[in-house]
Amino acid sequence: MDDEKLVSQLKGNTLRAYWALLESENGVIGVRELQRRLHFSSPNLALYHLNKLEELGLALNDRGDYRLVREVKIGVFKEFVKLGTLRLPRLFLYSTMFTGLFLFFLTQFKAVNFYSIYALITSILVVAILWFETFRTWKLKP
Repeated sequence: MDDEKLVSQLKGNTLRAYWALLESENGVIGVRELQRRLHFSSPNLALYHLNKLEELGLALNDRGDYRLVREVKIGVFKEFVKLGTLRLPRLFLYSTMFTGLFLFFLTQFKAVNFYSIYALITSILVVAILWFETFRTWKLKP
């Protein structure tokens, strides 16, 4: 299935159901578990979205439990990386790295001159922008 069709079909509660399937242990989730996790009004609504994922070729019905078949990197999923069992914004790694470098710079800060002030201001701006973008991406999470 091409990416355009997946993008058009994978939105709203179906997108949230796919995200829950990605976050589930071993990529397996049941209808009741999905209903509870996403606060759906009935199990039929959860079943509808899981069946829709099955039609898209993203999930497989395995005796009542739905198993993740393949992971797609479209839309908002391009902005997240998998780190163990967590899905973090891609910029999170850069944000933590530059925050660590900034803290190291502060511990080594000795002389106050034009270059040290310039480095301090630049570092503060870079760290602030990276964390802002990281949190903005986190809010995009379904």
